[in-house]
Amino acid sequence: MKIRAEAIFRGRVQGVHFRDYTRRFARRKGVNGWVRNLPDGTVEATFEGEKENIEEVIRMLRDEHPFARVDKIDLAWSICLNQFDRFDIK
Repeated sequence: MKIRAEAIFRGRVQGVHFRDYTRRFARRKGVNGWVRNLPDGTVEATFEGEKENIEEVIRMLRDEHPFARVDKIDLAWSICLNQFDRFDIK
């Protein structure tokens, strides 16, 4: 069953290709949505897909990104709205 997750990533997440890696990991796991930088230095993302695939994308960003350091993730789960047909950088 598909689900939606809205996330804010905190830490060293800007200036380290975080958005590009998010898109790569999401596409690899079949997760749709978008990612963007926010003015306060955080990164915001919306994911839609299978919960285990979204969780794996988040784990990969936290544990496998070669340059980023994710200190905290604010995560909210909700019903999938099927708004996206791919994963993009805003």
